[in-house]
Amino acid sequence: MAMKAAAGFDRATAAEHAHTAAWIATVLRGRIAAGELTPGSKLSEQALSSALGVSRNTLREAFSTLAGESMVTRIPNRGVFVASPGVEEVREIYRVRRMIEPAAALWGEVTPEALDTMEAIVRRAQEARDAGSVADMADANQALHRAVVGLTGSDSLQTLMDRVLAEMRLVFHAMASTPDFHSHYVDRNVRLVERLRAGRREEAASGLSADLDVAEAELLDRLADASG
Repeated sequence: MAMKAAAGFDRATAAEHAHTAAWIATVLRGRIAAGELTPGSKLSEQALSSALGVSRNTLREAFSTLAGESMVTRIPNRGVFVASPGVEEVREIYRVRRMIEPAAALWGEVTPEALDTMEAIVRRAQEARDAGSVADMADANQALHRAVVGLTGSDSLQTLMDRVLAEMRLVFHAMASTPDFHSHYVDRNVRLVERLRAGRREEAASGLSADLDVAEAELLDRLADASG
């Protein structure tokens, strides 16, 4: 697992940013969000520092940032591992999502271009559902909710959402064997985009809030079943 975490990095690009722990954290967060680093993967200091062309001290600063975001977990005498979110982490994820996503749907700038992008995403989700691809349904779901927050035009909120979606990706790994978890959110997302297209902003926001409540409850139930 440790070598996988170091694979695929462009050393030349890394060298341009070698002094910034923030850049390293962004790279690792992106790989988590893309599903390339899975819960429990060990992040080898030696392999990553070599692949990225950075010092171990700089890498440790990045790990500290990610630990503060619940992306990674430090285990004494064993190392740093990609986190496996539990009940409290899921609750915190949905606290954040309930605050920003319905607000984005209600007050964000819904342009024709944004609507076209979201409609393309939900079509991709429908195709993934028809093909039985859990990973592609999860990808489309992540993309749609990122696009919703993008309606705010706020870089700060988009950065926050990227962190939340990275943590959500770790939660989704627990749902990998249950495709029905993702499949019934496809139609919910279609309805969300239809409401935005029709200008029914309040209905879109309230429906999105309800969808988030349902998703959180379902995830918590499944986590409880898995630990029971």
